Amino acid sequence: MTSPPFANKIASAGPVASNALQDASPRRRVVSAATLVVGAGVLAWSLRLPPGDALFYPGTLLLALTWIGGARLSGPLPPRHRRTGESRLRVLAEALAAGLILVTIFLVGAVVVSLVPALATPVQEFLDHARKGNLLLVAAITAANGLAEELFFRGALFAALPRRWQLAETTVAYTVVTALSGVPLLALAALLLGVVVALQRRATSGLLASVATHLVWSLGMLLLLGPTLSTASRLMH
Repeated sequence: MTSPPFANKIASAGPVASNALQDASPRRRVVSAATLVVGAGVLAWSLRLPPGDALFYPGTLLLALTWIGGARLSGPLPPRHRRTGESRLRVLAEALAAGLILVTIFLVGAVVVSLVPALATPVQEFLDHARKGNLLLVAAITAANGLAEELFFRGALFAALPRRWQLAETTVAYTVVTALSGVPLLALAALLLGVVVALQRRATSGLLASVATHLVWSLGMLLLLGPTLSTASRLMH
């Protein structure tokens, strides 16, 4: 089986793309580090609120504003798309395909997760925020946070790091921050997603691909993970 086109292009990305707007200035580093600490604290607090708590919506909105504010204050951000010789439409189509592949992988994995209460229970409790709240509003906030995370992690933080550390350190930082939610499956998802979107960032030297993939993945998980876990649990028992 041949590799998907976007996978080949990601793997063959050159140094010119990855160095676009790289700026390891003291300001970029200090602002990025401070934003990382504040954002991690806000995320840990907001996602540990009981489902139905009135503070959940302003808390998650505050989280999005933290990532966006830190990204903007750190310095210039990458453009949406800078891949030479390829249209934005094609880059977007490849990114959407990558997002759908990630969603499929995790839905298949959800069948296994349903057999492990220690993994399934935290996920179900996390998804209660959508079940007991306004699903449209939760989806809008989820999309806003996906965009905000890309602006910071694959935008500001990526640009602040030396090229040899960009992929590893942004992925590790994103995984560690997500782990503060207290949901092990989300941390594992963040690890895989972080690798994919970091590679997209390097390949395209822009944020269009990583944002599109992130939004497809996060909204897919929000809408499909709960039903998949419930269905798998019923079938297994």
